[in-house]
Parts: sequence; C-alpha cells; structure tokens
Amino acid sequence: MTALTALAADTPSLVQSVDWLAIAPVVLPAAVALAVLVADLFLPEARKPVLGWVSVAGLAAATAALLPLRAGDRATFCLTGDPGACSYTADHFALVIQFLVLAGALVTALLSVTAVREGRIPAGEYWFLLLSSAAGAALLPASRDLATLIVALEVASLPAFALVGMRRGDRMSSEAALKFFLSSVTATAVSLMGVSLVYAATGTLHLVRVADRLEDVPGQLDVLAMAGVALTLVGFAFKTAAVPFHFWVPDTYVGAPLPVAGYLSVIGKAVGFTGLILVTVIAFPAYSDVWGPALAVLAALTMTLGNTAALRQSPDRPHSAVRLLAWSSVGQAGYLLVPIAAAAYSDRDQIGSTVAYALMYAAVNLGAFAVAALVARTKPLHRISDYRGLYAERPAAALSLAFFLLCLAGLPPGVIGLFAKVTVFQSAVDAGLGWLAVLMAVNVVIALYYYLRWTSLLFRAPEAAGEPGGTPARAKAPWPVAAAIALTAVTALVLSGAPQLVLRFAAGSLFPL
Repeated sequence: MTALTALAADTPSLVQSVDWLAIAPVVLPAAVALAVLVADLFLPEARKPVLGWVSVAGLAAATAALLPLRAGDRATFCLTGDPGACSYTADHFALVIQFLVLAGALVTALLSVTAVREGRIPAGEYWFLLLSSAAGAALLPASRDLATLIVALEVASLPAFALVGMRRGDRMSSEAALKFFLSSVTATAVSLMGVSLVYAATGTLHLVRVADRLEDVPGQLDVLAMAGVALTLVGFAFKTAAVPFHFWVPDTYVGAPLPVAGYLSVIGKAVGFTGLILVTVIAFPAYSDVWGPALAVLAALTMTLGNTAALRQSPDRPHSAVRLLAWSSVGQAGYLLVPIAAAAYSDRDQIGSTVAYALMYAAVNLGAFAVAALVARTKPLHRISDYRGLYAERPAAALSLAFFLLCLAGLPPGVIGLFAKVTVFQSAVDAGLGWLAVLMAVNVVIALYYYLRWTSLLFRAPEAAGEPGGTPARAKAPWPVAAAIALTAVTALVLSGAPQLVLRFAAGSLFPL
C-alpha cells in the first residue's frame, strides 16, 4: 500500500480543471440549442415563435460573455505535463473571431425570426441547427489541437447542410443542400487524411507541439509530413470558397433561405479562414515554403474568378442579386487569403490584416443580405433590376445598401472598406508579393463596375407599376429585419468614422508572444 501511495504521489494528475468562464461563449449557444430542441416538443404551434427570441437572447448572452475574457490570457484543457500545450485558448485572436461569429449569428437570428414564421420552416429544428452551427464556429478559433479543429469544423458545417435544405418541397433548396453536403464531406475526408499523416510524422495533435516537431522531421518522414500539411489545408480552403473549391457557392446561396445564405457568406468564411490561419501560422510554419506559394496562387485565382463571374451577372436574370453577392464573396475571399499567404514570407502578425478585413466584410455583407431579405418580401425573384428605384420606395434601406456596396468596393463614404483593402495590399507589398498586390489592384477596379452598377440602380426612377417588374405597393418592414439592417449599418458607420482602429488592429499581434 505504501508503494502504491508513493507511486501515486509521483504520477502527475490526469484530472484537468475546466475554466468555465473561458468556454462560456461556446457552451451558452450549445446549451440554448438543447433547450430549444426540448422545448419544441412541448410548445403548441402558436407559441413556437418564442423559440426564435430565446435563440436571439442566447446569442446575445454568448456575445456578452466575451467581455470578461478581453484580457486574452485564459486557456483550459491543457496537458498536465505541459501547461503550454492546451486544446482551448481564449487569446485575443480567438476572442475577435468569436465576436465576429456570435455577433454575425445574432444578426442572422434577427433576420430569421420573420423568415421562419412566414416561410413555414420548422422552428425547433431551424433554431437548434443555427445555434449548434454557431457553437461549433465559436469553438474553432479557440481550438489549439488538430482533433478539436476538425470536430469544431464539422459541428459548424453539418447543421449548415440542413439549414440550406430547410425549405421543404423546394427543389432548388434540396439540390443546393445536396451539392453543399457532398462537396464538403469530400473536402473533410481529405483533411482527415492530412491530419492522420501529420500525426504519423509528429506523434502529436497539439498545434504548438506539431510546430516544434515539424522543425526536425526525420528525412524518411519528410514527404509524409509535407503531404499531410497539403491535405490538411484542403478542408479549410473549401470553407473559404477558394478556387477550385468554390463551385458549391452560387447554387447553395440561391437555394438557401436568405438569412442562411448571409450566414454562410460570413460565418462560413470565418470558420475557413480561422482554420487556415491556425494550421499554417501556428502548426505548420516549418513548411511555409509549401503553403505560402500555394495560398498566394489560390488568392490570385479566387479573386480573379470571383470578380469576373460577378461582372457577368445579368440584372434581369432571376436570382441575379444573390448570385452577384455569392460571386462577390468568392472575390472577397481572395483578398482575405492575401495576408495569410504573406505570413509565409514575413511574420505571422500579417494575419491581423485578414482579421481586420473580415470584421469589415462581416458587417457590410450581412447588411447587404438584410436589405435583400427586405426587398425579397415584395420582389421574390431576387433580380438586380428589382432594386431600381429603391430609394423612392424605401430611402433608408436604399441608403444602407448603397453604403454597404461602397464599403465592399472600397469607395468613400465607405472609408472602412478602403482602409481594410489598404491593409491587405500593404501586407502583400511588405512580404515581397508585388505581383499579387498588382493583381489585387486590378481586381478591385473590376469589382468597382458591378458594385457601382448596382448602386446606381437604387437611385434611378422606378419603373411604372404596370411594366414587367414594376413597383408593387410598399409593404411594412418587419422590425427584426429593420433592426438587423440598422445594426449592421451603424457598425459600418462607426468603423468608417474611426478607420485608424483598423490600421492599429491590423498592425498588432493577436497571438501571445
């Protein structure tokens, strides 16, 4: 007995303490999701709308739970023998992305309150899936081992497949969900293969340990490790809609309910870019000569194809407005990839430019989808031409959409869009990627045309009511949709009023030294 007691005293404890405050932004939406799912079984149909407001409150509480963590110095689920190797870290990088995800999900929830009620979408299932996906997306930026990264990626993605196909009986919705599911599952399988190869080469899954061991990989394992690095990036590149993993985007956005399309355009991208940043900058810096050029080429292809396809959208084609936003999001993904590629040639602080740009993009793109949801109430074909004369019908919505589009284009008064693009451009120049900076400048000019063409339509004289596509009687805007538009517009205006915050944010370090 004495020998066993002495052995136990010398053996490090395997029991880990849990920092519940650190994981609260993830636990809260997950707990509310379970509560909503159970409550749905007992609530009568007439009272199902309350589930939406419970979900909105849960996401607001999860966003507020980030405030006590603003110091960025918490971590949990750490190895008992190595406190520096943790599976969950609430550093500044994780907190910023969690704010983007949870605030974006909150705006999506506001847009969804009316859509769920009027679209005859099953309320319990919808809110459970949205909250579950938000919980997975909030977990991913704090994940610091490859297993948790993959689990978080799938928790964020699997509910999204079902959300896209929520409109029962709609052929386009079902087709979009199937395309999204099949392509995503394939990408995830490739990523899992890559993670297994990395584990075989390093013997660990924690990102900081992977980075250390890849610095000194035995010669016979070098090809194995290199293949693992390349394959691991595939799943995250798919989530960012980078070319050639972009083909699911247009049909998925068109087939999904508009709030879900907006959610995928922002939170889905945040998930992909967060995963890319974590695996490249933290886990795989030793192989920057592999992923750096690859991401630079992906950025060039993505921005060029996305902007070219958006340029070709016909204003009178059904769903052309959603398709333009979809292809525009592909082009914007190319810009977001630039600082990550630049980090391979300089230092990891370059990724601050990606995060700053993502914050701007999240606010204005969700705002554009919010206005689209409002216009779709009277013009369900989602054509760009349907926005002609919007200023005469809904001045506040037209001014908001014009501001959002000018931010995306990087033109005044959308100053925040201009400064965000400057930081991305500067990161490419500082890394010696002059050719990529020039190509980005060309793409920005291309994008100006289709953003300005749409903006100009808003202020033209409306068509006569008797003409095809003429303006019908104005319907009152539901206040949750109006609140979502106002929230995103105010955020974009505040950011444009203080663009120096973006420059300071992009220049700082989000990871602990």
